[in-house]
Amino acid sequence: MTIIAQHGELFVILACLFGFFMAWGVGANDVANAMGTSVGSKAITIRQAILIAIVFEFLGAWLAGGEVTSTIRKGIIDPDLLKSDPQLLVYGMLASLLASAIWLMVASRKGWPVSTTHSVVGAIVGFAVAGLGPGSVHWTAIGQIVSSWLTSPLLAGVIAYLLFRSIQRLIFENDDPFAAAKRYVPGYMFLVGFIIAMVTLLKGLSHLGLPLGFGESLLLSLGIGAVVMLIGILLERRIGRTKKSDDRFSFSGVEQIFGVLMMFTACAMAFAHGSNDVANAVGPLAAVVSVVAHQGSVGASAELPWWILILGGGGIVVGLVTYGHKVIATVGTGITELTPSRGFAATLAAATTVVLASGTGLPISTTHTLVGAVLGVGLARGMRALNLRVLGTIVISWLVTLPAGAALSIVFFFMLKGMFG
Repeated sequence: MTIIAQHGELFVILACLFGFFMAWGVGANDVANAMGTSVGSKAITIRQAILIAIVFEFLGAWLAGGEVTSTIRKGIIDPDLLKSDPQLLVYGMLASLLASAIWLMVASRKGWPVSTTHSVVGAIVGFAVAGLGPGSVHWTAIGQIVSSWLTSPLLAGVIAYLLFRSIQRLIFENDDPFAAAKRYVPGYMFLVGFIIAMVTLLKGLSHLGLPLGFGESLLLSLGIGAVVMLIGILLERRIGRTKKSDDRFSFSGVEQIFGVLMMFTACAMAFAHGSNDVANAVGPLAAVVSVVAHQGSVGASAELPWWILILGGGGIVVGLVTYGHKVIATVGTGITELTPSRGFAATLAAATTVVLASGTGLPISTTHTLVGAVLGVGLARGMRALNLRVLGTIVISWLVTLPAGAALSIVFFFMLKGMFG
């Protein structure tokens, strides 16, 4: 009787527990990061952010989180090497889930926005090197991931800088900022509808059995952008000039208009994020369930039962509600002071970067992208607008994520191997 046949049920129970813990970490860190700009700019309250996340993250995870999830994340290891010894895959995936979840818990407690994808990748590399030897790892894939540490924040930062400078030039430096906002904001609304639709179609719905190509997504997104612009124009008409005693230029009315935009971006970012990043938590879980169900046969991909996506979506929501406030504070207020117009520029820049990456196949991290975008908005106001101490801590936490995931994974891999023999 094989080890998998003997302990199959126990492996599935452990995978569910560790998978939920990992999904909790994704909610506490990654989702909080996606909501940070909206909450930090005071466009929505933390309670509204949690409600948006509960609905849209969960919908994204459940509807678009994948019919088939690649169990060996991003082609990091060669599944053929595990066919002769399938229990190694089970130990490795359990170790990877637990290692990633613990690192995410530490990072969330400290308020560091780290990449959940990178912590999973680091953990899988750790178990592969320990259990199969360094030759089993596709090091070129790791090289691409490391290069994304630079490309993600840099690209998003440049786009955010240019976007916010355009808002400053066209609206805030105008003689009548409120009238200028009414004139130019519909254009930004079109951009929001277009970019967010592209993110959702390319990242969110790619698993739903809707085989849309880049060109079809582009045409559909142009139509959605036009609809959002029309809705925005109608909503905009309801916002009147609000004069405060210390507000000579009607800036608060302008920020109110951008506040409306932030609601759109928050909902769509949550949906796209839920659909994409739930795979971090459920990919290794699906691998264990698949190996046990098939009595030890290792495939490169695993069918995803519906309950796994619900478990992942539920864990994400619990993580955000219980622990998300720390990372929200770092991204929303720690790096630079955000207003709705600045938060809008940062979120739209991050979404644009995701679209460009999906279209060109560049490996990026949503976390690094958003932090880079917030940094770009801060730079548009000068170096003094940035909290360099917080930035330094974030960069160090990014560098530590891969090795931390790997080291913890190696420890848990040998512990599990020792326990089950």
